[in-house]
Amino acid sequence: VADAVRARIDCKYALSLELDDPGFDASVLSEFRSRLLEGGAERLLFDHLLERYREIGLVKARGKQRTDSTRILAVVRGLNRLELVGETVRHALDVLSTVAPGWLQGRVRPEWVERYVRRLDDHRLPKSKEARQAEGEKIGADGQELLDAIYSEDAPSWLRELPAVETLRKVWMQNYFREQDGSAKWRTSEIGIPPSTKFVGSPFDTEARYARKFTTSWVGYRVHITETCEDGLPNIVTDVQTAPGPVADGDATPLIHEALKGRNLLPERQFVDTGYLDAELLAESKKNYGVDLYGPTRPDYKWQAREKTGFEAAAFTIDWDDEVATCPEDKKSISWTPAIDRQDTKVMKIKFSGKDCMPCPSRDLCIRSVKDYKRRTISIRRPREHHEALQRARKREETTEFKAQYTRRAGIEGTVSRSVRTCGVRR
Repeated sequence: VADAVRARIDCKYALSLELDDPGFDASVLSEFRSRLLEGGAERLLFDHLLERYREIGLVKARGKQRTDSTRILAVVRGLNRLELVGETVRHALDVLSTVAPGWLQGRVRPEWVERYVRRLDDHRLPKSKEARQAEGEKIGADGQELLDAIYSEDAPSWLRELPAVETLRKVWMQNYFREQDGSAKWRTSEIGIPPSTKFVGSPFDTEARYARKFTTSWVGYRVHITETCEDGLPNIVTDVQTAPGPVADGDATPLIHEALKGRNLLPERQFVDTGYLDAELLAESKKNYGVDLYGPTRPDYKWQAREKTGFEAAAFTIDWDDEVATCPEDKKSISWTPAIDRQDTKVMKIKFSGKDCMPCPSRDLCIRSVKDYKRRTISIRRPREHHEALQRARKREETTEFKAQYTRRAGIEGTVSRSVRTCGVRR
């Protein structure tokens, strides 16, 4: 870019420069970008463009928009836990040898030089499970000794403020636990390892996280792109959100709405895939932002609904006022119990009486194994607003209008593809 400004007439014209202007060094551009990032002003141009588009009628509030996401690969290696702890110690030693060489020199063990002078690769590490755990605890002892020295009273207090030292502390908390004698022991899944949303995966990018979607796994982030999709108008990107890789699309939905609300660009209808909506998001998006999330909901996976050979939960009549459910055979439920399911979702468990279910002529449509289940239990979303929003969305999916309208969402795939192929958003 700097070369173009020096040599090309069109670039000088765009910047209102004289033809003999000598231009500027490339470092000016990177320094400018750094100032934007440090000041949290990286969206200045983006917001200015959106405001200009609004003035000329290319983008408006309460229209139609669509959203999708793709992965961003962090510029770091994917590390297993053994590589991670070794690389974290090596990184901390490298930083300390630069900023505090005198302090570090009297505390480095001779074997550390040989052990951490080179990058730790899995092919140089032990192969058996027992040997790898022993190697992990050896590295754990080294890291703990270094941390104890840094946090001792005679160590300079500013050492504890170094990002590399803070990373070392976090990684050791996540991968080791302290015995009563002060030694660091390797954490196993039985003892407890933090989830991927909190687990530091690299000392060189502490915000990058391991993520998986279907058969694709990566270390890095996820970017959510939202654009307009009005008839007869160009598609304008209205929001870009970046989140850690493991953060689900649904968790980004409120963030997107809040950003669009700040620009007064909330849509009336937002076309999304299943990941961006569930019962709670359907209800809360409409209530808090006036946004109709338009997309396919997660189906009922119970065998009655999946095989379409029985009475699924939707076949039951729900009376929220009296807290009673009625089955297709006109039998009433005997209990309503608030619960949390395996996906940490708030549900209401509704049970029927075994005295009604066992002699019921339609028992085979409700209960598959009499040996294990003697009465029918169904689970529905709670509170009432969430359940009803989900039922309305499922009924809408069955209409011809839904299928015709939802074809708009496919266009976001082209925008995502262009962001990867043209703009390099993958990294």
